[in-house]
Amino acid sequence: MTEQILWSGFGLVTALQARVHGALPAGATGVSIDTRTLKPGELYFAIIGETNDGHDFVAAALEKGASAAVVDEAHADALKALGPLFVVRDTLRALESLGVASRARSKAGVIAVTGSVGKTSTKEALKLVLSTAGETHASVASYNNHWGVPLTLARMSQSAKFGVFEIGMNHAGEITPLVAMVKPHAAIVTTVAPVHLENFASVDGIADAKAEIFSGLTPNGVAIIHRDIAQFDRMRDIARASASAQVLSFGEDEKADARLEKTELVAGAQVITANVLGTHIRYRLGAPGRHMAVNSLAVLLGARALGMDLPDAARALAKFEPPSGRGQRLKLLAPSGVFTLLDESYNANPASMKAAFSLLGEEPGARRRIAVLGDMLELGPESAALHRGLRESIEAAGVDLVFASGPMMKHLFDDLPASLKGGWAEASSGIADRVAGAIEAGDIVMIKGSNGSRMGPIVTMLKERFGLSTEAA
Repeated sequence: MTEQILWSGFGLVTALQARVHGALPAGATGVSIDTRTLKPGELYFAIIGETNDGHDFVAAALEKGASAAVVDEAHADALKALGPLFVVRDTLRALESLGVASRARSKAGVIAVTGSVGKTSTKEALKLVLSTAGETHASVASYNNHWGVPLTLARMSQSAKFGVFEIGMNHAGEITPLVAMVKPHAAIVTTVAPVHLENFASVDGIADAKAEIFSGLTPNGVAIIHRDIAQFDRMRDIARASASAQVLSFGEDEKADARLEKTELVAGAQVITANVLGTHIRYRLGAPGRHMAVNSLAVLLGARALGMDLPDAARALAKFEPPSGRGQRLKLLAPSGVFTLLDESYNANPASMKAAFSLLGEEPGARRRIAVLGDMLELGPESAALHRGLRESIEAAGVDLVFASGPMMKHLFDDLPASLKGGWAEASSGIADRVAGAIEAGDIVMIKGSNGSRMGPIVTMLKERFGLSTEAA
């Protein structure tokens, strides 16, 4: 193997509590659960999912050069002729065990992030900032669930100086076992909002579930909470009952430990003035949006909690760019000229919708502001009302035209004045061509919806049909 070994063969036997069939590999350079992205030398886990059984792909994994495959006892005999195997009782449990072993051997400063909105962008900003101070390992994409967290842990190099982990949930009790594996030195809750309401009786219930992240804090850990939310006191009390020795807050509230004082839009970015732990600081954030500015304060507190110098952390934020689907800003070239695309297609809930409309409204010099919206999912019995409630944010942002798709967005669309109605369809595919046909030079087009509403394909279609402009975004 030419790449650095992440796990030795003997180390895997112990960490996985496995028996070995075939030759014991020298080690593994990485960990994979997907043969489509697996690289030679990596260890392949045959995870049994809701739709696929990873054991069906063991042959493909070994043919692509996997150092070995982790399989369960029920499949071992049928697969033993294919190559080296680590045989375990349950492959997901074995992945968890490897993640726990990785955390136990690590000396990295570890921080965990959760919240109803802004988890991934905050995680990415932390990764950027901390990487300027040392080797930093972080969750790929939104690997924040029951397999994503242990997989991310298992992939962490023993030499990493920092680890950044995103932790998500749909139900109460899901964060607790994940954060118990991560054992963070600091934990951030970006915000609490009416998300997954079909699984919770109230927003307070969501706050309690998010606050589970504090249960895994190491002794003398730091809890970092959004001060502006209604559930701040509730979450602060939960944090204080944990191993946390310090609770820090961020936001626009005068009592916040990191307080936003002013933002100035500058060429698709913003210059922020803030008071952080008593120090007045001014820095550039390479992304627009007040919600991004507020969350950048959480990033500074998190970096400081892991020992990083505050001015150095602030300077690093100038290079931050929103991840794809979470506010990425692109200039595309329509037949009539250049327009701006705001790609917010990754996910949606009432809070993130409000933030996206605010961002759309802040755009200077737009000819027209066009919103392309898909259903917000998992909102329970209040879903129709929450969709209709978006009208206020649409009007406040000065939106000129709305395209919508999905049965829930129909409630909003029907409530809009005729002058704003661009078109509605049952599925996103039904409005794609109408959106493309309506765009003109100087427009700014924001696309947003839950993953299940499939707004991402509209973004892809627009990029393919019009192409990127050479004009800076």
